[in-house]
Amino acid sequence: MIIVRDIFQLQFGKAREAVALMKEGQAILSRMGYTPARLLSDVTGEYYTLVMETLFDSLADFEGRIATVSQSQDWRNWYGRFQALVRSGRREIFRVVE
Repeated sequence: MIIVRDIFQLQFGKAREAVALMKEGQAILSRMGYTPARLLSDVTGEYYTLVMETLFDSLADFEGRIATVSQSQDWRNWYGRFQALVRSGRREIFRVVE
């Protein structure tokens, strides 16, 4: 089992808008079998941080689902809207050991 965290640094003052839009994105992802486990926002650290955390059976499972998502026109249309709210981002992948 692995956990994937997509971490976004949002534009100043865009957190509410980004959370609402991310919920739309999660619905699109869910229709393609890429089901986000939870959405997190900052309490400490860098302001305007939004994290989408997702569980996968393996790296191969993650790679297969990402390939499917990247081919979706619905996802591309959504991502263009979301991208306008993001300053930067990164991905972290962890193997669950316990």
